[in-house]
Amino acid sequence: MTDALHINWRGPLASCNYDCAYCPFAKQVSSRAELEQDELALARFVAWARDHARHRRRLSILFTPWGEALIRPYYARALVELSTLDHVAAVAIQTNLSSRLELLAGADRATLALWTTFHPSETTLDAFVGRCAELDELGLRYSVGVVGLREHFALIEALRARLRPEVYLWINAYKSAGPGYYADGERERLAAVDPLFSYNAMRHPSLGRSCAAGRSALFVRGDGRVSRCHFVERSLGNLYADELDAMLGDEPCPQQSCGCFIGYVQLDELGLRRRFGDGLAARVPAAWRGR
Repeated sequence: MTDALHINWRGPLASCNYDCAYCPFAKQVSSRAELEQDELALARFVAWARDHARHRRRLSILFTPWGEALIRPYYARALVELSTLDHVAAVAIQTNLSSRLELLAGADRATLALWTTFHPSETTLDAFVGRCAELDELGLRYSVGVVGLREHFALIEALRARLRPEVYLWINAYKSAGPGYYADGERERLAAVDPLFSYNAMRHPSLGRSCAAGRSALFVRGDGRVSRCHFVERSLGNLYADELDAMLGDEPCPQQSCGCFIGYVQLDELGLRRRFGDGLAARVPAAWRGR
């Protein structure tokens, strides 16, 4: 996927059907007007992505909603359509798997994959594994993630045992509590489940470092505003009003550090973009075949 332009897209939707304690959008409900605005923004982006004559790019697309978007059928329709476009190398969405998964049945399995997350406070292990089994029956690729809270260690290991070996289970380090959260041996315990955990368990120095963000990866908001990534506010222009070539460029990272996967995966020195390949959008390592 080294020749694909990777786009992280986030519309105005900001609501969720889950109530995770650490999330600002827990149990928020979008109004009808807000959902209509989000659906229109998504349709506009899909139309842009469809128009290969305009952007002339092979695309990798990840939807990173504030909350849960896949419970809205218009997201499922967008994913299915995008997956069937010849110039789309990969398309994925972050989801808690609480939606109607059968709506994805018409997708191209070689292109669509899901970035799924298990939330132990909101669903049971049995229920979540059952949803993964539905994805298996549909023939859809996916990764599974979970926040590495200490009280969930045993559950994380149980989840690993219940998933097919071919499914990559990633762990997001709990950084909100500071660098001293994990005791001796606990990082190693989590790395035994996720061999890439060490990358997520730190904030990577990034100031002045070479990064694909802005060069071959962009963050696009629902209104079309473009920036190099989620964590750099400076606008590069508007996807629908400005020339794409004029917005792309090779500049070093302006941030002191980067601790989120969708950010640090683009740091050139880590080599992770190559390691994930066409699985980048769904956080699936290209060579993952189980352990």
